[in-house]
Amino acid sequence: MKTVSAHTLSRRQFLKTSGAVVVSFAMPPVILGSQPGAAGAAAAETVPDPARLDSWLAVGEDGSVTVFTGMLELGMGVATAYAQIVAEELDVPVRSVSLIMGDTARTPDQAGIGGSRAVSTGARPLRNAAAEARRVLLDLASARLGAPADQLTIRDGVVRRADDATKTASFGELIGGRHFDVTLKTSGEGSTLDVAGSARPKSPDQYTIVGQPVPRIDIPDKATGRFTYIVDVRVPGMLHGRVIRPAPPGARLLAAEGAQALPGSVKVVRKGNFLGVVADTEWDAIQAARNLKVTWSPSEVSWPPMADLYRVMWSMPARLRRVMAEVGDVDAALAKAARTIEARYDWPFLSHAMMGPSCAVADVRDGGATIWSGTQHPHQLREGLAELLNLPPGNVRIIWVEGSGSYGRSGSDDAAADAALLSQTVGRPVRVQWMRADETGWDPKGPPVVTAVRAGLDDQGNVVAWDYVARDFTGRGVPPEAARAGNFLAAHLIGLAADSIDEPPNLQEAYTFPNKRRVGEVVPWPQEASPLRTGFLRAPSQPGTTFGAESFVDELAAALRVDPVEFRLRYLQDPRAIAVIQAAAQKAGWISRPSPRKGVSPSGLATGRGIAYAPRGNTRLATIAEVEVNQATGQVHITRLVIAHDCGLIVNPDGLRGTIEANLIQSTSWALKEEVQFDRSGVTSVDWATYPILRTPDAPDTLDIVLINHPDMPPSGAGEPASVATAPAIANAIYDA
Repeated sequence: MKTVSAHTLSRRQFLKTSGAVVVSFAMPPVILGSQPGAAGAAAAETVPDPARLDSWLAVGEDGSVTVFTGMLELGMGVATAYAQIVAEELDVPVRSVSLIMGDTARTPDQAGIGGSRAVSTGARPLRNAAAEARRVLLDLASARLGAPADQLTIRDGVVRRADDATKTASFGELIGGRHFDVTLKTSGEGSTLDVAGSARPKSPDQYTIVGQPVPRIDIPDKATGRFTYIVDVRVPGMLHGRVIRPAPPGARLLAAEGAQALPGSVKVVRKGNFLGVVADTEWDAIQAARNLKVTWSPSEVSWPPMADLYRVMWSMPARLRRVMAEVGDVDAALAKAARTIEARYDWPFLSHAMMGPSCAVADVRDGGATIWSGTQHPHQLREGLAELLNLPPGNVRIIWVEGSGSYGRSGSDDAAADAALLSQTVGRPVRVQWMRADETGWDPKGPPVVTAVRAGLDDQGNVVAWDYVARDFTGRGVPPEAARAGNFLAAHLIGLAADSIDEPPNLQEAYTFPNKRRVGEVVPWPQEASPLRTGFLRAPSQPGTTFGAESFVDELAAALRVDPVEFRLRYLQDPRAIAVIQAAAQKAGWISRPSPRKGVSPSGLATGRGIAYAPRGNTRLATIAEVEVNQATGQVHITRLVIAHDCGLIVNPDGLRGTIEANLIQSTSWALKEEVQFDRSGVTSVDWATYPILRTPDAPDTLDIVLINHPDMPPSGAGEPASVATAPAIANAIYDA
């Protein structure tokens, strides 16, 4: 394993030396952080002011461009898209653009990443800041070259006079290593933060870089093992920690004995029910956590047997009921309907199941803290850890470092809290590396969703009423932004209440039934110190709610003996929704007929096809699955997935395809493989054997992706939508077979 050294570098120092020192995805790893004994000093910087152009962009003496953004790269090519957007506005090569991401001392607060907003909202201020920087550079070149700005051209970061190409000035010559000192107008905050100068960005018809399949800037180092992940971070004087969780969950810590007999120099840290060990080496920490003699009280948590989970979810009184949408008089229409059809659907607990378990390094000393984390929300983590550590937020610095995947509120923030508490106690930097059982066993889980749908039909088979109810345990049992101390598992163990927020599951759909009602309900579930805490997982709750809705749409079509594609098109008016369904059907070679398929395959291998449609935000998609079902064993194999995807303006088609493919694979895994298992002792699916995921032999044979580009529209997000419709498409295909 490579070792990454840590050092400090202020923004002023960066500007002075940026021709030589650049942190990017394509250079040898350098992690910025605190020197030993300087945690407080390193963390004392304030969050950069978004109203300053210099908070977003810097030009080095060599003409290289460094972008500062509070958004993050989670492995979907966002950094490359940002580099393209900035390079487009500045007319510089993409290779000359580097990014500093998610460092609370160096980047504006954009509330981190989530909700598929990395490009849809996170890129807007970068685009506008780059356009303003271009204007300033042209003004500087105008004075230097003796020509009006409108008579100058820019190519590859060099400004030229249009009438005399020998007269040039590079960006490095114009401003390299110096501040722009330009004030921007700001609007919104957090995830909606935007800035504007007096310059107008380019129009889409001027694009030469945006919209092109630029190779991802992070892949070379990732493919060759040179990339720096959070697990690679090392700082001088660092110790290693492990946390011992309650067994069973909800138990109280009664005793921890035998530390004297443990190998190496081990310190036991106990705060309430929080129990950890710190050692000189990782192996000593692992051995200490395994061999410490710990006594826990009997469990005080009561949850139903797993086999009764969905029944109990319907039997419990709702703690919150919210009508998400209501059109017409649903009850009256159902009462008058010539025929009613109803069904219920279940969606399980899911783990984030990151390929590599969560990890963090914390240096908490001398009234300050520097924490390296794979969090999705660095600036919010800063607030939460400041409260947990009883420090002023200005004395806490979070440095984001990419983890092994993140799809919502994973264990990354909890690992950071573990490391911070241990470091504060021992007064030295501490690295906490979760093990697989920690990650799959104790990460916040995507909550189960139960749905009940009723439809009323008239004499002609038209849908006259649609009544939809979904229940879950709230997707924000652990809020996605760790802005409060009560967000952390460690905080629950030291006695703080869970910072839970009731948020009912929501179905996004666009069918124009004349009488329609959508209701989301939250039922109570224990969140404190629980391995079944619930939190955001990719497209929170929507895969479950869409599974119920789109499966039921197919059941209606089957009951009426109508082709599933034709049935959906009858009740859609949104042109973009209609377009993705038609595009997917065309690509799949869909033949119109009702489901299920007539006849039984004599080979013992039945085949079927299914479709599901879903909007998410302003993105539209339709997914078609083709399956083979072994009639003897019931084993399902996906032979083909087809998706038509419309997310507005496409910045990088290759990057978008990769993101969609990853969504399809993960959501296929949800549909066919994944389900958190538990009993009264806790979560029992704690490794890849007990929590299996989709592996290469199980993956779909073919993925066909149809991209629908709208250059006239802003990008609307692609990080989550393609995961929403996969499960119902597969279920509908199995029914068809």
